[in-house]
Amino acid sequence: MAMTLRLSDEENARLDELAVAEGRSKQEILRLALNDRWARLHKEEQLSEVLGRVLPRYRTLLDRIGTV
Repeated sequence: MAMTLRLSDEENARLDELAVAEGRSKQEILRLALNDRWARLHKEEQLSEVLGRVLPRYRTLLDRIGTV
């Protein structure tokens, strides 16, 4: 799917700098950034889910450790 992305001159210069430094196209830099942000979002959701299951199970122990 094609799309238009409007960047400020400063943002475009940063994107150019990244592309040259990494030897990648500007398009590839943006795809990688998107995938990184998506993975980070889902990692946080998974962590929240695990903590929601585990913390209640160990709440008493954690409270005791916190008072030692």
